Amino acid sequence: MKDINGKLVLVTGGASGIGRLMCLGFAEKKARVVAWDLNAEALKSLEDEGREKGLFIRCMPCDVADRETVYRQAEKLKAEFGPVDVLVNNAGIVSGLVFLETPDEKIRRTIDVNVLSLFWTCKAFLPSMVERNSGHVVTISSAAGLIGVKGLADYSASKFAAFGFDESLRMELKRRKSKVRTTVVCPFFIDTGMFLGVKTRVPFLLPILKSGYAARRIIGAVLKNKQRLIMPRFVHAVFFLRFLPVWALDLVADFFGISRAMDEFVGRP
Repeated sequence: MKDINGKLVLVTGGASGIGRLMCLGFAEKKARVVAWDLNAEALKSLEDEGREKGLFIRCMPCDVADRETVYRQAEKLKAEFGPVDVLVNNAGIVSGLVFLETPDEKIRRTIDVNVLSLFWTCKAFLPSMVERNSGHVVTISSAAGLIGVKGLADYSASKFAAFGFDESLRMELKRRKSKVRTTVVCPFFIDTGMFLGVKTRVPFLLPILKSGYAARRIIGAVLKNKQRLIMPRFVHAVFFLRFLPVWALDLVADFFGISRAMDEFVGRP
C-alpha cells in the first residue's frame, strides 16, 4: 500500500461531487490536500469542513481549461506547499445533448475541460515527479470512454481521449523506467448530480454508482498503485464486445439500455 501520510495531493474539480469526497478521503488518510475548482463558494465550504475536522485541505480557484491560469496557479501552489505527489485530474463537464443540438461553444468547453486540461496540469506537475522519480497521476475517464453513448458525443469523445492520454503516458513513463505511477478510472454513471436523470435498464449489472463508493474505490486504487479501475465490473465486458461486428455491438448496447440511458437526462441544475 502506498503511504500518503504528509504527501501533497491535488484534486481538480475538487469542490463538489466525487472530487470533494476524494479531497476529504485523502485528507482523512493524513495527506495534505489542495482542491482546484471554479466554484468559490463550494471551495470555501470544503476548506471550512476540513478545518472543522482537523484536516489539511486548502482550496484555490482555478479554471483548468485555461492553460496560463493553470501554469500560474501551479507556481503559486508549488511555492506555498511544495511539489505535488498525487495529481487527480477529476474536473469534468457534460452537455448531455445529442450531437446536432449541441452548441459549438459547449463542445469546445467540453474538450477544453475534459481533455486539454489533462495536458496543462501534467505539463505543470509531471516534470517534478519524473525528476524525483516518484508521484502518481490519476485520470478520471468514464465507461463512456470505452463505448459511445447517444447524447454524449462530445463527452464520450473527451473521455475516449482521456483514456488514450493515460495509456500513452503510462507507456512513456514505463519506457523511461520511471517509478511515477498512473491510474485511469472508468466508472458508469455516478449519482453526483452531474448525470441527474440518467437511467439504467439493468441495475443489477450496471447500477448508478454511489458517489461515496466511487470516491473510496478511486482512493483505494491510488493506494494500491492500480493502473486501471473500471466500475462496475460488468463494464469490462465492453472489451470483449469489441470483437463483435458493429451491428452486433449496437444490438447488445441497445439491449442493455446504453443507447437510451440519456433519454431523461436533466443534469446538475
